[in-house]
Amino acid sequence: MTKPSLPELLHAAVTAVGGTERPGQVAMAEAVAEAIDDGSHLLVQAGTGTGKSLGYLVPALAHGERVVVATATLALQRQLVERDLPRTVESLHPLLRRRPEFAMLKGRSNYLCLHRLHEGVPQDEEDGLFDQFEAAAPTSKLGQDLLRVRDWADETETGDRDNLTPGVSDRAWAQVSVSSRECLGASKCAYGAECFAEMARERAKLADVVVTNHALLAIDAIEGAPVLPQHEVLIVDEAHELVSRVTGVATGELTPGQVNRAVRRAAKLANEKAADQLQTAAEGFERLMELALPGRLEEIPEDLGYALMALRDACRTVISAIGTTRDKSVQDEDAVRKQALAAVENVHDVAERITNGSEWDVVWYERHDRFGASLRVAPMSVSGLLREKLFADRSVVLTSATLKLGGDFNGVGASLGLAPEGTEGDDLPQWKGIDVGSPFDYRKQGILYVAKHLARPARDGDRADMLDELTELIQAAGGRTLGLFSSMRGAQLAAEELRARIPEFPILLQGEETLGELIKNFAADPKTCLFGTLSLWQGVDVPGPSCQLVVMDKIPFPRPDDPLMSARQKAVEDAGGNGFMAVAATHAALLMAQGAGRLVRASGDRGVVAVLDQRLATARYGGYLKASLPDFWYTTDRNQVRKSLAAIDAVAKQAEAAEQAEAAQ
Repeated sequence: MTKPSLPELLHAAVTAVGGTERPGQVAMAEAVAEAIDDGSHLLVQAGTGTGKSLGYLVPALAHGERVVVATATLALQRQLVERDLPRTVESLHPLLRRRPEFAMLKGRSNYLCLHRLHEGVPQDEEDGLFDQFEAAAPTSKLGQDLLRVRDWADETETGDRDNLTPGVSDRAWAQVSVSSRECLGASKCAYGAECFAEMARERAKLADVVVTNHALLAIDAIEGAPVLPQHEVLIVDEAHELVSRVTGVATGELTPGQVNRAVRRAAKLANEKAADQLQTAAEGFERLMELALPGRLEEIPEDLGYALMALRDACRTVISAIGTTRDKSVQDEDAVRKQALAAVENVHDVAERITNGSEWDVVWYERHDRFGASLRVAPMSVSGLLREKLFADRSVVLTSATLKLGGDFNGVGASLGLAPEGTEGDDLPQWKGIDVGSPFDYRKQGILYVAKHLARPARDGDRADMLDELTELIQAAGGRTLGLFSSMRGAQLAAEELRARIPEFPILLQGEETLGELIKNFAADPKTCLFGTLSLWQGVDVPGPSCQLVVMDKIPFPRPDDPLMSARQKAVEDAGGNGFMAVAATHAALLMAQGAGRLVRASGDRGVVAVLDQRLATARYGGYLKASLPDFWYTTDRNQVRKSLAAIDAVAKQAEAAEQAEAAQ
């Protein structure tokens, strides 16, 4: 039998999912197949609507090697496992003459722990474990969540938290799950043979395609202990998120509350001398954390350094003491010991990392109104880590709708540890970038409007002229507005002001309800507007007339006092580069590209992206930022934009009236 061609396979898969084959999808599939065949690396920008998941799944399945697909969002993981992969596998089976297996794999804390569920949770203040179901009042939210988890445990096949609907609070889930450090291990656990996390790992070992998340991919790369099965091909979808997710995994944190929990958990298992040493060190650390330390700590203050060394040394003593002490009076001693060790080891590791003072780390102090003070440490850059761990011994494909910033892939490539495209060198991963376009005609479907007449925005300043402009734009659009703000304070002030000015247009505000509920309500009523910050720039998919105006209050540069971003910017400058363009402008370009992508989600969508920041039109870096956005028709004419919005609104209202009349018949 002749081996089926890639176009045949792609056609079969697209037909199976009820889609339409697009030139960009075909170009992507061919490029992915080529990269896998020759073991090279590929960055693919594929605009919304390209059908990029089939663009990489089909050539990966056809090649026959094991592939890991890492995504950033739960929504895409679900789409892959519940929709795209089942249909694609079924459609390719007759052509490939085999049925590839696929599986989902997440971090251990995402799975229900049967030991926790049945034996109870180690508590801080007393020996042994307590029954969380008895401890929580059955009428409380926590009690109701726990009872629902217990009922669900009898019917679930995966134990995956994301399959529990409706979901439960983080507090409830913490009672029935464990981290990898807290886990007893399958061989020592009475429930090891039934463990959901272990079963997920076993399924992944047998699968041809393993779907995971960026965080687990980062853990697999950073910690050196393989979590993912051996694989020949890695595909990173939503790749614009990868650097921030890897940075998050590589960031350590110390808080007084976290240290005190470690003290309490260790107290019953360590000898009195070791426990007292840790208690004293914790008290010293807590006293210093009550002081107003500067944000970034380029050098650790002497007294804080001593406190951290005392904490590190006390943790080391306790770890040794816990390892040699046995106390049969403690109920389920192994589980209690494991949780205590996990807490103390985490404090030890972060304290040691900060006291070691690597030039590649950034340390800073921050105080949160709700969560109190914390000391944090993060890598100056993860590019070297990614270059070493991600691109060795396998073919890597990274794809997103936003990878080409300022007209090329080099900015994103640099953040991933890649030299400029085409650079030769024995130790440099070879890669290429392709932009397969989008099925949408952005110049006909959208307008990019820059409010050039507005005053230059000042940090946290009063922007009355911006609020006037925003009011007029929403009125012209008839609502239908997604407001993307660079700060939560800005979103709150705008919502408060506009609710008073234009009460006929309901304003939904991020944080007042769950994100899912907000997006559902926004999509349901065209007159409604939705205001918010970071997660809305990337997390909203509302095709149709409910979202015809996307407003950005200002260019979303990182805050000047952001310790990590400012440290990264300074490092580039010290090396002779342009820190502002490499860090701040790249950060802003990525967010703006994602934000602008909220407007056109389907071929019938029409609307305006309005940037209420004159710098996009007047500053030298404005061209770089505009080149990172979809190719909308561009204008600074406020009157023209109002007319266009009113015309789009009128067409949408006619369509809505026609739908209502048809439904009434």
